[in-house]
Amino acid sequence: MMGPVLAACLLIILSTAWISQANGALCKKDGGVCTCNDKTKSVDCSNIKLTAIPSNIPTDTDRLVLQGNKLSSLPRTAFHGLSSLTFLSLFDNELQTLPAGVFDELKNLETLWLAQNQLQALPIGVFNHLVELDRLDLNYNQLTSLPPGIFDKLTKLTRLDLDRNQLERLPNGVFDKLTQLGTLYLSTNQLKRVPEGAFDFLEKLKMLQLQENPWDCTCNDILYMAKWLKKKQDEGLGGVDTAGCEEGGKAVLKITEEEAAEDCVYPNTTTAIPTTIITTLASSNDDDIPELPVPQENFQKFLGYQEPDHLPTQPQCLMSISGYLGLMMSLVLTSAAILYVIHFLKKA
Repeated sequence: MMGPVLAACLLIILSTAWISQANGALCKKDGGVCTCNDKTKSVDCSNIKLTAIPSNIPTDTDRLVLQGNKLSSLPRTAFHGLSSLTFLSLFDNELQTLPAGVFDELKNLETLWLAQNQLQALPIGVFNHLVELDRLDLNYNQLTSLPPGIFDKLTKLTRLDLDRNQLERLPNGVFDKLTQLGTLYLSTNQLKRVPEGAFDFLEKLKMLQLQENPWDCTCNDILYMAKWLKKKQDEGLGGVDTAGCEEGGKAVLKITEEEAAEDCVYPNTTTAIPTTIITTLASSNDDDIPELPVPQENFQKFLGYQEPDHLPTQPQCLMSISGYLGLMMSLVLTSAAILYVIHFLKKA
């Protein structure tokens, strides 16, 4: 009776080895297609057409490069367990959104590259746990606005790239907590103005890029920015002359109060509802109000509904020839062990 027991043990060992190989085939040395460096704790999975993040990244990885792939979405737990990361590149993918909490465990992260994706919005608080972040690249995306307080926890940030987006406005106080910021890129957006006091706390700023925005120099809202830029030009801040008026191309810092005399109201400014409309709505019967069909997907967006986090597909790091050979060998050994068990069971 010892024969079947030994055979069963052998089967378990071989099965465990096969599973371990499947989970460990991340790096080229193990049959995967990622480049790993044990000394520097770096994993480079760039430009290999990944559609999902590998689930078997070593927990002590310091540097993770996922740029140049086909990632269109991330599960909320994509980087859980990778608290040692200091560098993360998701540059040049197809990300359209970021799930809330996706970066929550990356408390040691210093550099985050999200440039050249298709991000249209950022979840509130998505960067709140990145307390050590030094550089954040969000350029070459499709952002039209920023959530209030989106950068408030990034008090160590020294470089912020927001150029090449479609930003139409900035929230009040969006840069107030970035007292260590040295470089700020806002060029090539759709900004007409900045809020009063937007740059007042950027005492360590050395470079500011503002070109290729439709700055509206006819409205007196531009005067804060004009005076601030003029002051910083005298102090030697680089890039202050890059902001040009949409009409005429005159430098914003040269605009006078006479030139910017209009009181302008922009579409995003809250305005009062006329009392005639309020009275009409209050006196209307419910039967008079037509029912408007609301698409289900729009209703879900209104409620903040999100699809459950999807499980990542089998990492493409297993798709090399050597990986297949290793798996086939494991299957052969497992089959042999099964036949061995059947043979002894028949004798028993």
